[in-house]
Amino acid sequence: MTDPQVALMMLGIFIFMVFLGFPIAFTLMAMGIGFGYYAYFNERRMWRDYDRLAEDASWWDGVSTYVGGFFNNRIFDLFVNQTYNVMSNEVLTAVPLFLFMGYIVERSNIVGKLFSTLNIAAKNLPGSMGVAALVTCALFATATGIVGAVVTLMGLLALPQMLKARYSNSFAAGIICAGGTLGILIPPSIMLIVYAAASGVSIVRLYAGALLPGFTLVGLYIIYVMGRAILQPSIAPRPTKEEVPDVPIGKLIVMLLTSFFPLAFLIFAVLGSILFGLATPTEAASIGALGGMALAMAYRAFSFQRLRESVYLTVRTTAMVCWLFVGSYVFASVFSYLGGEHLIEDFVLGLDLSPLAFLLMAQLIIFLLGWPLEWSEIIIIFVPIFLPLLPLFGIDPLFFGILVALNLQTSFLTPPMAMSAYYLKGIAPPEVKLTQIFAGCMPFLFCVFISMAIMYNFPNIVFYLPNLVYGP
Repeated sequence: MTDPQVALMMLGIFIFMVFLGFPIAFTLMAMGIGFGYYAYFNERRMWRDYDRLAEDASWWDGVSTYVGGFFNNRIFDLFVNQTYNVMSNEVLTAVPLFLFMGYIVERSNIVGKLFSTLNIAAKNLPGSMGVAALVTCALFATATGIVGAVVTLMGLLALPQMLKARYSNSFAAGIICAGGTLGILIPPSIMLIVYAAASGVSIVRLYAGALLPGFTLVGLYIIYVMGRAILQPSIAPRPTKEEVPDVPIGKLIVMLLTSFFPLAFLIFAVLGSILFGLATPTEAASIGALGGMALAMAYRAFSFQRLRESVYLTVRTTAMVCWLFVGSYVFASVFSYLGGEHLIEDFVLGLDLSPLAFLLMAQLIIFLLGWPLEWSEIIIIFVPIFLPLLPLFGIDPLFFGILVALNLQTSFLTPPMAMSAYYLKGIAPPEVKLTQIFAGCMPFLFCVFISMAIMYNFPNIVFYLPNLVYGP
């Protein structure tokens, strides 16, 4: 068996182990070390010290040196070096700080006030409660970047009110699920930080490039909600005065100043300082974390117990991401050393695809991987397989990354593995069926496909802001 064939077998076994349910990070590390031991096995080098032992050496020196030769494989040096490189990666330093900001904001009791205020402000629009829920989800998801937290909290706050206002079960559920996934696309997105670390693309250019596509997707969602409410008023009736009371304009402004603007200011301050070069992502994330704590204190929701929960969740999620990177780097290094990368490259080039056909194939594979895998696993493990092929087709990694971020929205909305639907079902009233949640997600799924088609046909939507702010 040739080395490239061993590399393909390594990839096949890994995929099989993933479907069996083994922990992905430790599976990557175990397979990387196991196959790496074979790849880097060099008997002469490993037992060089044993061969150089003096003839009068003690039996203990002989045994310990011989046994030590088994651990003199270069795969162990590679594993240590890759672990150090991940833990000292300056880009990834921003991940725990953004996570901490999100977990603190989640516990600051601001979301309920924000939804109530936007619900009153939008009451004259068709599907007003749905529009308010989408905007609240977009803001909250942008601040946290944690899909499960957004869907769960909005499901507890907004879904009961929408059902009470006689909204269709599937329509209301779809709004919550789709809005909750926006945090992995709209900056400051943790997913984009992870992609930047995996691809080497500038995180500030990624953030600038993701803004217009993110707002485009939010706009498509709002257009769908309002259009559906106009065409089918029965699924989203206009609220009565008892459900949404009239509020004087002065009081409404005060409500917006105390609910909408503090969170919006925090997000735009963090994002603006990054985009305009006033701070690095890590520095901006640290200010955001401090701002999140200040918001929690201002809303009298800060306590040692909530701080401890936020720190614990931050450490747990950060550890998962970092060990995924360690396992992925070791696995990818061994896979490339065995010739697997060149084998895939030759295979793809042999298909004689156009750049558009390659993009469609790559996005289809990522779409299918989104069913069984989390976005972090796709970005860290599988996206790097495509990255070396991008220059061969003249595709900018920045453009590819934004398309991937859009595509991964679908991984949370596509049955039967739509995680947003399961998050919502876990806290939804019994009358909301899982099949209804799936049905409600499908139109938003098509909105994602439409936004991807727009990006394909008008790529300047991605490149306009990065080129404007930082130059071509």
